[in-house]
Amino acid sequence: MDDIKNIAARIDEKALQFPEKKAVVASSKKGGHDFLTFFELVAESKNYAAHLKELGLRPGHKVLVFVRPGIEFPVITFALFRMGVIPVFIDPGMGKENLLRSIKELKPEGLIAVPEVHFLRLFYPSIFNSIKFFVTTGKLTWGKMVSTKTWQKKKKDFNDKVSITADQMAAILFTSGGTGIPKGVVYTHRIFNTQTDMLKELFSLNETEVDIPGFPLFAFFTMAMGMTSCIPDMNPSRPAKADPKVLVKNIQDHKGTFVAGSPAIWEKVARYCVENNITLPTVKYLVMFGAPVSPLIHEMFQKVLPNGTTYTPYGATECLPVANVEGRFLLEKTVSKTKLGAGTCVGKVAPGIQLKIIAITDDVIPTMAEATELPPLSMGEILVTGDVVTKEYFNMPQKTAEAKIYDNGIVWHRMGDIGYIDEEGHLWFCGRKSYRVQAKSGLKSSIQCEAIFNEHPQIKRTALIGLGHQMEKDLGLVVERFDKKILKGADREKFIEELKLLANSYEHTKDIKHFYQSNAFPVDVRHNIKIDRLKLAQMANEGKLQ
Repeated sequence: MDDIKNIAARIDEKALQFPEKKAVVASSKKGGHDFLTFFELVAESKNYAAHLKELGLRPGHKVLVFVRPGIEFPVITFALFRMGVIPVFIDPGMGKENLLRSIKELKPEGLIAVPEVHFLRLFYPSIFNSIKFFVTTGKLTWGKMVSTKTWQKKKKDFNDKVSITADQMAAILFTSGGTGIPKGVVYTHRIFNTQTDMLKELFSLNETEVDIPGFPLFAFFTMAMGMTSCIPDMNPSRPAKADPKVLVKNIQDHKGTFVAGSPAIWEKVARYCVENNITLPTVKYLVMFGAPVSPLIHEMFQKVLPNGTTYTPYGATECLPVANVEGRFLLEKTVSKTKLGAGTCVGKVAPGIQLKIIAITDDVIPTMAEATELPPLSMGEILVTGDVVTKEYFNMPQKTAEAKIYDNGIVWHRMGDIGYIDEEGHLWFCGRKSYRVQAKSGLKSSIQCEAIFNEHPQIKRTALIGLGHQMEKDLGLVVERFDKKILKGADREKFIEELKLLANSYEHTKDIKHFYQSNAFPVDVRHNIKIDRLKLAQMANEGKLQ
């Protein structure tokens, strides 16, 4: 076995280095804050592991985890890692149908969840019939269910030496299903450890940093580095609903230095700070991921972060990080090109990642010999390999075949995104492959076309869509205004004429002839910012857009 640790062992090391340092902090229901030191986090995760073992859980068992971010979330997760049990994280916002399908196909042995989930399972017994071990974080129990509240009063220890291998399954993380059905991504101990090391190197992080994780799973990496993770007061499954005033107070109270999450969160924070003349001097790294970030957000944060900058790492659940770039670099070097339709620069490839651009196809590509690699400046599908690249989806061989290419033992992941490499080695993102539109005049990418119209002062965002059901589609554009208005009559005609003028000003947009308005774009459930362009196209084709 190579020198790969169970990710829980990293927490044990930090507890030996600085036992009294706070590992996780969260707001208390009684006011103030609750926290666990690294020593307490290790002790409590061992306590939970001992109780879970007594319950009957064994290495290799799969356990669904539906627990709100807070003090108990890392305790439960590191207890499962410690045991060699496989935690499964499914985004509850993916919709009931997707959620139930995912659980049924997964066939987990255990469920650790908030009371609401246990009540839900009573209505769908066939979906949950594989589960033998039931744990609630609430007080009320029935049947075979046990409560973690009793474990907190009855302490135990866990000293089993669980043998793991580097490429053994460590966890299953489900994609949000933004462009298809949700898929269970298999993470190994090697992937978790490599990701932790890469993120530490990418941002030059050390244990003195204070993390404010807008995306809960990010906290596992920062705690594994010895950082303090301060859980923000927000619902992570509804990032667009986060209260910027509350988040600013969280950052100020905890003196946060490393702040991460969806652009939907931080756009609101940036606007709030600019409007109220607030700066955040402790923040050194403001990291946004999940969708392309508007240049305006970077510009606003330049005023808000006197001692820091924004970053936009590029990646996916299946491989993270792939590339990274500073907001300052974008504003100085690439934003002017982005506004003219060059795409979004996502920076240089991260250490340990190999990247290629291949010809676009929706077909399965079994081996690299059957892929057509493209030269720099050619737009194609983004392909990556490295130690953070996952090798399969759980129990989904067809989806695995569609997303992976094999090359003499090396697994390449098809990102499902289109882009290109420029002369200086920077990667440019041009949109999801599934959102490309094949028009009579050629292939059109969403990000490149939409950028032209996003410069209109009244437009918040736009979506390129294909109209009709023929192979070569007519081009349409759906517009969401800042004021959320659906214009009518003469106002609409004037607005549409302005859009047509913009379209005719650029070669790659001049064939966009159909314009629609929407006051609420459908977006993904995880980051609340990725636009569902296929849904908008369907609505336009069905005559449901004005």
